[in-house]
Amino acid sequence: MEALSKAKQKWIRSLQLKKNRDQEKLFVVEGEKSVLEGLSAFAAQLELIVSLDAFSLQIPSQFHSKTFIVTTKELEQISELKTPNKCIAVFKRPNSSVLSDQFTIVLDGVQDPGNMGTILRLADWFGVKQLVCSKDTVDCYNSKVIQSSMGAIYRISVHYTDLASYLTNTTQQKYGAMLNGKNYKGISYPKDAILIMGNEGKGVRPEIEALIDFPVTIPRFGEAESLNVATATAILLAEIIQ
Repeated sequence: MEALSKAKQKWIRSLQLKKNRDQEKLFVVEGEKSVLEGLSAFAAQLELIVSLDAFSLQIPSQFHSKTFIVTTKELEQISELKTPNKCIAVFKRPNSSVLSDQFTIVLDGVQDPGNMGTILRLADWFGVKQLVCSKDTVDCYNSKVIQSSMGAIYRISVHYTDLASYLTNTTQQKYGAMLNGKNYKGISYPKDAILIMGNEGKGVRPEIEALIDFPVTIPRFGEAESLNVATATAILLAEIIQ
């Protein structure tokens, strides 16, 4: 273990910007629990760890050569959190391809980091292994997404692509969450179905809606105009994943 240089501090701060994370194919994780979980799940992808001296004893010895000790002030300077935790880790992003033989959640323009993180966590709970997202969906490596995913970011494969092209070229059956659709209950969902969830305010965009095979809806009994997209995803997954 050694001290963190000014150059490395500046480099870690630069990864707060999406364009830099994308260019270097890296992501940043903050917090003791999340970092330790990452060391267990993503050991081969570890780039470095930044830790307060007091927490360094909890870091397994095989990672000590990539661990840098900082002061509380230095940690505050490189952290995105108002109240930093005791450590930060930088990981390389995994390389993976979209699989066409398994259940997939598709996100069309979901913007809120909290919703994205919750959907990742839901996918993890229900055993869904991949998300396919429109290019304007919030970055899954956004710090708020990672925090709210509660470790699911390590276990769920997330892909960003042109949705219209992807959905046109797949043979999987496509189910879309819509305000006007068939009751989501009583439907037989294939194991490799695609579930499409739309933007928080606008829903699924028209060009994507045109590609949906089966519009489904959660019946409304009150006066609310719509459901939160993460809440709707939870309700639908509880029915679909049996």
